[in-house]
Amino acid sequence: SKREIKMRKLDSTKVRPLKTEQLLHIEDHDFALRPGFGGSPIPVGIDVQVESIDSISEVDMDFTMTLYLRHYWKDERLSFRSNKNKSMTFDGRLIKKIWVPDVFFVHSKRSFIHDTTVENIMLRVYPDGNVLFSLRITVSAMCFMDFSRFPLDTQNCSLELESYAYNEDDLMLYWKHGNKSLSTDEHISLSQFFIEEFSASSGLAFYSSTGWYNRLFINFALRRHIFFFVLQSYFPAMLMVMLSWVSFWIDRRAVPARVSLGITTVLTMSTIMTGVSASMPQVSYIKAVDVYLWISFLFVFLSVIEYAAVNYLTTIEERKQLKKRGKASGMYSMDAVQAMAFDGCFHDTDVDMDLTPFPDPCEENETRTSQTNISNEDTPRLKRKRSLKGNVGRIILQNNHVIDTYSRIIFPSVYIVFNFFYWGLYI
Repeated sequence: SKREIKMRKLDSTKVRPLKTEQLLHIEDHDFALRPGFGGSPIPVGIDVQVESIDSISEVDMDFTMTLYLRHYWKDERLSFRSNKNKSMTFDGRLIKKIWVPDVFFVHSKRSFIHDTTVENIMLRVYPDGNVLFSLRITVSAMCFMDFSRFPLDTQNCSLELESYAYNEDDLMLYWKHGNKSLSTDEHISLSQFFIEEFSASSGLAFYSSTGWYNRLFINFALRRHIFFFVLQSYFPAMLMVMLSWVSFWIDRRAVPARVSLGITTVLTMSTIMTGVSASMPQVSYIKAVDVYLWISFLFVFLSVIEYAAVNYLTTIEERKQLKKRGKASGMYSMDAVQAMAFDGCFHDTDVDMDLTPFPDPCEENETRTSQTNISNEDTPRLKRKRSLKGNVGRIILQNNHVIDTYSRIIFPSVYIVFNFFYWGLYI
């Protein structure tokens, strides 16, 4: 009836919707060809908003960045009539049916378009044929880093964009809004770096087989946080060097104390150097931290060599004194040098101090011997021991070798000069 026909016309759910393909006339054109094929190159504007810099890897020499990549171009084949001059927005399903620029990332290792909950792709078409094509992408790309000043370095990295198939005769890639085409999130931060600047630039790339291509650059400078490495590497190295100087104030007769202290500091410095090298790429040149750690290791090593020289010269000196006094003979006698090498204690045949306030193994052995030989209490040696009471400190100072005296001044002075020169050169 007429009433039923009228009701069907008023029911909008029964009306067949207008297809996008019919509105944009997609089926009437060959979108395998670029817009304006055979004519001048099509200009494609680019702008980028950096959402985050996810990671910087020194070992792999790359960085990972998440960004919004937007393309702008005009394709008259997509123009349509609109009474209100409003644009139409589509998702990624229309991309496969029209022409879009084939921009790729030069030197990229991995990249993907986010697809949660659907592919993060937006296409906006205006009535005059202007097109906005936006993607949300995460890309990992190479960064050619120079570690010669590590960890006091500043790294300059860049993300490069270029058309893969269309050279400059077919496609002209440019920054849509000049230097303002690159924007960043205000809350971007990294654990090990300060982001000093972001900048946009452009250039040309030449390939021998295909010609010249327009290339766009996203440049950013990263300055490393130094405080972490001061706590983890520099400060422990300083402490180990200073700890090695303690041996200069220990009596030269205390062989076990000075040797064990030297070996401990050497091994600790080796551990620090190994830990720093494990987190760095195996580069063929010397880094700034290597210079500091190796020179610190050299100071620690020289402190061990210093005591070896002191001990050797002391041995020679004692032998000469014993030969002069004629007390080095006897098949069963043991001179001071041999005794010191045997039990780690110094035995002076002429002057043997009574260190009763500071008992040691050597003193205890001599006490036991004196107790079993009560008849020898009045020997000249024991008389000299009694006369030396109260003069222990003076004799200890006299027993310090001249090399130890000079080392207490030379080692700290040279190390302070080195630190001033090092930090002044690299900072």
